[in-house]
Amino acid sequence: MMRQAGRYLPEYREIRKKVSFLDLCKNPALAAEVTLQPIRRFGFDAAILFSDLLVPLEAMGLAVEFTEHGPSLPRPVRSPEDPERLAVFDPAVKTGFVLETIRQARQALGDTPLIGFAGAPFTVATYAIEGKTAKSFTETKKLFYRHPDAARALLALIGRATAAYLRAQVAAGAQAIQIFDSWVGVVSPEDWDAYVLEPTAALIAAVRSTGAPVIYFANGATTILDRIGRTGADVYGVDWRIPLDEARARLGGAPAVQGNLDPATLLGPQALIERRARDVLARGGGRGHVFNLGHGIYPETPLDSVETLVRVVRGG
Repeated sequence: MMRQAGRYLPEYREIRKKVSFLDLCKNPALAAEVTLQPIRRFGFDAAILFSDLLVPLEAMGLAVEFTEHGPSLPRPVRSPEDPERLAVFDPAVKTGFVLETIRQARQALGDTPLIGFAGAPFTVATYAIEGKTAKSFTETKKLFYRHPDAARALLALIGRATAAYLRAQVAAGAQAIQIFDSWVGVVSPEDWDAYVLEPTAALIAAVRSTGAPVIYFANGATTILDRIGRTGADVYGVDWRIPLDEARARLGGAPAVQGNLDPATLLGPQALIERRARDVLARGGGRGHVFNLGHGIYPETPLDSVETLVRVVRGG
C-alpha cells in the first residue's frame, strides 16, 4: 500500500516526536523500524523501504531541507550551467544509511519481500528545478522550452545516478523496485516523447538488468498511458482516475498492473470500502494484478479501514 509506513500509524507518530523527518531517513535502525511497523500491524504481502525521493538529489550535491511546508531546495537548477553542480555519486559512500536500512529490514522481515524505491528522472528533476513541491511547474517547463539540451542533460544525469542508487538497493537486499513518477501527469505527449521517455526507459532497463522486477508508477498520466506502456517495466502502477481494466488496455495489455483504489475511499464507511475494493479486484481480472491504492494513504485514515481493506482483498 503506497505510503504504508507513515503518519496514519500511531507508532510512527511516536517516533517522529523524537526525530526530524530527515534524521529519521538517515538513521538505519529507526528507518528499518518504521519499514517494519505496517508489516507487524497488518501483515501486508511486502514491506516498502522507508526513505524519501530527494535522498539522491542531496547525494548528487544539492542542499535539501525539510520544513513544515514540505521539502525545500535553496539553490535550485534554473540555468543551463546549473546541472554542472550535480554529479553521479557512489551509493555506498553518500547513501550508505539507506543501504544499511535495507540490510537491517531484510534481516528482520524473514519471508516477507522488501521493495526498494526511488523517484523517476522527471519527478526528481522537478524538485531540483522548482526548489519545492510545485503546482504549475512553470520553472520546469521554462527550462525545457528555453534550454532543451540542458533539460535533457539534467534528466539523463539524474537517471544515471538513480540507476546506480537502485542497483545498490538491490545488492543490499531489496527484491523489487518501485519507481515513482509523481508529477509526470503534467507532461504533454510531445514533451514525454522529447524529454521523459528516454531517461525513464533507460533507468528501468538498468534496474531490470539486476534481475529485480520494476514497478513504474506514473501518477496523473492517464492521457499518455499508451506511451508509458513502452517504458519496459514489469508492472505499471495506476492511479485512481481511470478504471483498472481500461488502464491495462491503454497500456497495451500490460502483463501486470498495480492499483488502484482511491485512497479517499478509506475515509468512508466499511460498506463503501468493501464495494469499491471488490470492484478493483474484479477489474484486475485475476491476472497480473498487485492490489494497491491509487496513490498514498492519507494520514487521517482510520486503522480499522485499513483492516477492512486487507480482509476484503484477501477474500474475507
